[in-house]
Amino acid sequence: MGEEELTLSYLEKILKVNETINLTRIDSWEQALVLHVEDSLVGLDELNDAPDGLYGDLGSGGGFPGVPLGIYSGRKTILVDSVKKKMKAVEDVLNELNLACQIDTYDGRIEDLAKERPASFSVLTARALSQLGSLLELASPLLCKGGRLICYKARLEDSEVSTALQVCDLVGMRLISRRKVLLSDGETIREIVVFEKHSKPKIKLPRRVGLAQKNPLCI
Repeated sequence: MGEEELTLSYLEKILKVNETINLTRIDSWEQALVLHVEDSLVGLDELNDAPDGLYGDLGSGGGFPGVPLGIYSGRKTILVDSVKKKMKAVEDVLNELNLACQIDTYDGRIEDLAKERPASFSVLTARALSQLGSLLELASPLLCKGGRLICYKARLEDSEVSTALQVCDLVGMRLISRRKVLLSDGETIREIVVFEKHSKPKIKLPRRVGLAQKNPLCI
């Protein structure tokens, strides 16, 4: 199967599983094509621009954007989500499509993965997961030097960017690019914001599980 056919087969199977397990709020094929497949692939150029090596999708849910990006980039991929039933369902679909040798799952917390595999990832994505400042804190201990964090945002306020830039200094990251895309439905705006790890954090990371969201840095 080619990349497009494989991605569409994955989407079809996920929507079928979604009838019994809540993997995504999107249940129509037409919507899913835009909001899962097209949206996922918006960040492909940024992913391909990152250093070679392991790719991780944080808060992957039903496998978006991780699976389409993994298929199209050919990278070894790990989908990270703490909801075990979601990861089990995704894993089953990956096995059906013979993708499990390339795309793996991790059904635990991001902070725990950072302890198990510090500085192991060359690139990470996060879509609709958390504020930029929290994402930077979670990503930094996972990334190798020069590694990239690619954030998918729908509505990005100046205050969120300002806070993220403060956090950057603490966690050894820097902003390297930012761009907006209008999806083919003519109404969904996606902003892709990319950070790069350039030095060791000035504080000990990861902090205790949940603190990045409950007690963000610089707030």
